[in-house]
Amino acid sequence: MSTDAQFSTEFHADVTVEKIAEVYAEAFLNAVDVKGESPDETLGELASFVDVLRALPKFDTVISSAMIATEEKLSLIDKAIGSQASPTFKNFLQVVAKRGRLDILRAIHSEATKIVDKRRNRIPVTITTAVPLDEQAFGSLSEKLRVVIGGEPIIQSVVDPETIGGLVVRVGDTIYDASLLTQLKTVRQQMIDRSAHEIQSRRDSFRNPEGN
Repeated sequence: MSTDAQFSTEFHADVTVEKIAEVYAEAFLNAVDVKGESPDETLGELASFVDVLRALPKFDTVISSAMIATEEKLSLIDKAIGSQASPTFKNFLQVVAKRGRLDILRAIHSEATKIVDKRRNRIPVTITTAVPLDEQAFGSLSEKLRVVIGGEPIIQSVVDPETIGGLVVRVGDTIYDASLLTQLKTVRQQMIDRSAHEIQSRRDSFRNPEGN
């Protein structure tokens, strides 16, 4: 399969930008895997290019415009990324340009980041507190979150003096306050303890069959 074919995608008119970006992101990361390249490094290249678009809005407007010929866009991109870009990333930009979707590069980068996080069981978490967390409190809360969510929390901290209870944790569409977070940890520990007790009871029954 050619690299171009790896990025080949058909869409319907009612598909959202996020969904389109997700498909491109998945194809991009799959191509990185096929080539045996580092997803962190290649995703870093995409992040750097997106930063360039933010810093140079005129350049962003030009390569996103439907009025500019694809070959001209490819020439501008080639000059922008230089010779140090990885072949996979360079080809990715070329394919996206040919398909007229350079306007959603930011969305593609966002979706690709989500996919990599999901593959590594890294879970985005937003923590809103009434006052800034010190290093010790941040570390303690991170440990509790690992237990509650069953993964590695990628934490974004927000300070809002009006936060009720002093702490609100958002994981996806789920919101926990401080008391609920403690309850969840307690319930989880109770389940673990109960399972451990049942396992030990079964072991004891095998060791002492006469006592059954």
